[in-house]
Amino acid sequence: MSTLDDPRVTATLDRLHGAARGDIRFFVRHLPMMIGMVLGKEGEPAAAMSARFKDVYIPISREQGRFLYLTAVAMGARRIVEFGTSFGVSTIYAAAAARDTGGRVIGSELEPSKHERALANLAEAGLADVVEVRLGDAMETLRGVPAPIDLVLLDGWKDLYLPVLQLLEPKLRPGSVVLADNIKTFRRSLAPYVEYVQSGRQGFRSVTLPLKDGFEFSVRLA
Repeated sequence: MSTLDDPRVTATLDRLHGAARGDIRFFVRHLPMMIGMVLGKEGEPAAAMSARFKDVYIPISREQGRFLYLTAVAMGARRIVEFGTSFGVSTIYAAAAARDTGGRVIGSELEPSKHERALANLAEAGLADVVEVRLGDAMETLRGVPAPIDLVLLDGWKDLYLPVLQLLEPKLRPGSVVLADNIKTFRRSLAPYVEYVQSGRQGFRSVTLPLKDGFEFSVRLA
């Protein structure tokens, strides 16, 4: 049986995806701020924004989660790195794959309350033993991740997608995969990232998949 079908995993994911539907109330209350983010306007520092979003789930969708799981299992990913753990929804999908491949997930979360709740959610799903979620700035917490890295998920603050990728890039093995969320919603903020992975000049081949609001699928060729 796939770990993704484990009753503890499915029950935890059902609860978290259900709770995430309440995010819409936050978005409506803070509509001007959300419009500014979509338009790529400079906002508050990441720490302040993380505190403002401390009760907001903003997870990947179920479809994206299954895609993440299947991709990791298909490639036999042993080291999965995640930028932007939040409440741990995407982490659970990655950890389910790691359980089935004999691998491990290393995540990073800036907001302390989200870090604590993510760890609790992973424990509830029975997956805490295959995950390490590091608390703090990803540019520091992910600096010491060992090579080789098989798969990366980028789903944190959009202006850090490219710096985080470049931080991890020397440790990506040939054939590794990088997934990046929210490509279409934040097309202005993420334009430099998309150009970087789609240009063909950096050793990647990449395509935006029509999952949710755009899921960038990039393969490191060399």
